[in-house]
Amino acid sequence: MKSVSTALLAFTGLAAAASKYDEYILAPSSRTLHPKAVYQDKVNGTITGASSLAGDSKGSAVFSGISAVTYDFGVNIGGLVSLTIGNKTDFSNNQSIAITYSESSQWISGIACDATQDSGMDEALWFYPSGPGEVSVDRQHERGGFRYLSLIHNTTGDIEITEVTVEFTPSPTTDDLRNYTGFFHSDDELLNRIWYAGAYTIQMCAIDPKHGDALIHSDQINSSVPGDTVAPWPWYNNLTIANSSVVLVDGAKRDRLIWPGDMHVITPSLFVSISDDAAITNSIDNLFSLQNASGKLPYAGYPFKQDTYSATYHLYNLIGVSDYYKFTDDLDYVKGKWDAWKLGLNFSLNFIDETGLMNLTSPDDWLRFGQGGHNIEANAILYFTINQGLDLASALNDSSIVTSWQNYATGIKAVANNLLWNETAGLYHDNETTTLMPQDGNSWAVLANLTNNATQASSISKSLAARWGPYGAPAVEADNAVSPFIGAFELEAHLLANNVSAALELMRLEWGFMLDDPRMTNSTFMEGYAFDGETHYAPYTNDPRISHAHGWSTGPTAFMTQYIAGIQLVSAGGRTWKIAPKLGDLKTAHAGFTTTVGSFEVFTNVTGNGDVSIDFSTPVGTSGGVAVPYPPCAGIMTIHEVKGRCKDVILDVQAAEDQNGDIEVEGLIGGDWELRFSCAK
Repeated sequence: MKSVSTALLAFTGLAAAASKYDEYILAPSSRTLHPKAVYQDKVNGTITGASSLAGDSKGSAVFSGISAVTYDFGVNIGGLVSLTIGNKTDFSNNQSIAITYSESSQWISGIACDATQDSGMDEALWFYPSGPGEVSVDRQHERGGFRYLSLIHNTTGDIEITEVTVEFTPSPTTDDLRNYTGFFHSDDELLNRIWYAGAYTIQMCAIDPKHGDALIHSDQINSSVPGDTVAPWPWYNNLTIANSSVVLVDGAKRDRLIWPGDMHVITPSLFVSISDDAAITNSIDNLFSLQNASGKLPYAGYPFKQDTYSATYHLYNLIGVSDYYKFTDDLDYVKGKWDAWKLGLNFSLNFIDETGLMNLTSPDDWLRFGQGGHNIEANAILYFTINQGLDLASALNDSSIVTSWQNYATGIKAVANNLLWNETAGLYHDNETTTLMPQDGNSWAVLANLTNNATQASSISKSLAARWGPYGAPAVEADNAVSPFIGAFELEAHLLANNVSAALELMRLEWGFMLDDPRMTNSTFMEGYAFDGETHYAPYTNDPRISHAHGWSTGPTAFMTQYIAGIQLVSAGGRTWKIAPKLGDLKTAHAGFTTTVGSFEVFTNVTGNGDVSIDFSTPVGTSGGVAVPYPPCAGIMTIHEVKGRCKDVILDVQAAEDQNGDIEVEGLIGGDWELRFSCAK
């Protein structure tokens, strides 16, 4: 036998590993931030010493006459701006200075901020200092997301600025913003950066709920109002959207509302990276507080119009509870929601008609087009939710609804496959009246296990991948759009269909584009963009409105931990688990995170000749198994518990061409384990 190569990193435990990779963490070490540089070293007009304000020490920038400069903070940030006015200011000449914000370099302006509404842009904020000292933005004008801050002087005379600071306000209840509870690292630097950018995007979307978007123009302006027909619009982030200390919202800049669909992507990515139970439960609690007597749950949190019904987002409210339970094992929390949960699911089941499928009567969804009828996406999500409900019912020992829910689920699966599956295309139709084969519904069919077999799931994966362009996967149901929200579901579909190479390629293609394109923040992930790579999102006509820090775009953070590194929680909190790394073209993957049950960590190393080593640690008192793809060569695999409580597992492994699926070993107990595979000579 050939000797197994040693791991590239020592198996050091969660705390040490997280510290080792902290160079990737984008969150600041202090809540007081300074600009990093003058954007493109460019000054308009006459400003003496503009660059002296970039950095942590005080400087002196004197604005003379009409002049402006834009500062770059290096990453997307949010918070309250303060300017220190210096003694060189000509106070007798009624000096004033304004600031404008932008997440993208495309919308840097000396007139207005990028937009938080459907039309036009947001007004600048003006200061009128009467003497030296600090002037600060009032809290109601906290800006949730910006990388670029412009200072504009438009009067004669001089004004001196000696310091520009921002008090960072995202994640308001977190003491140490860089103290992550999870980590990820591989031999692919782009993937590493994507994982941490996803975590930081979530931090940006955790806000003080007293500073939600006031939506003051929601009934006054829309896409039919030309943006250039009026002066920039006033804006306020001063609306209390929930009675708690922190919630998770869709976007840092806007909408700054709790959306249940976004939560389904945010929750697993949050738990494998930064962890914040209160942000999750506060958000879920707020949404459930808006449930009406019929069982209908909200499309979005307050102040969004509560009479709006979305069949899919109603279900995402329910999924939010099961997602939270999966990572926390907090059965008491589920008990407190269970009656409302059952009422909510039964509300959806009432829309199932004589065909056996749910019939949608509302068009509202994630801003896709053509929603309605026997929609494959909505029915796949309903099928998934029913099965989540059956798992929760089992945990709660509630058998009263099991038979009924099982029958509904069986009917949905059978009818959807008979009515909507196109064998030739290898995809589902959106409904029986159209030839559209959507990204959302086909991805969700794999996620929900609505497919009849692995061959069908593989067909969907291949067919979806065949539609990619140079900037990512199209959401054909939204017309010329790439949606990282639905793209996250496609990513997971590829992984569940065992098409790891497609998943990794799509992460690099779509999320790599969002991370590295010069129009982006290079630190957070945007809401959506056009199929041709333009920063236009089909559901909107006002491009400056697009959010560049959007929680629904953070799916890769969870998936790299769960599927690539392979830490999978089989039961709540990880009381049972599976370690199933699928590295694709990677050579190493190292990840870990904590739950209420304990800490999980795995390090996998694959050599060029097919040798594999996997070191993993799971909490004592738990149990699980390990699954690895069949290697391309025959050899001997050993699984050894480091502390020696169990006997070694020794397997004679055949070559990959003779096998399908994974090598699986069950019946392992929580502890520290080593798996070694070496190709035979």
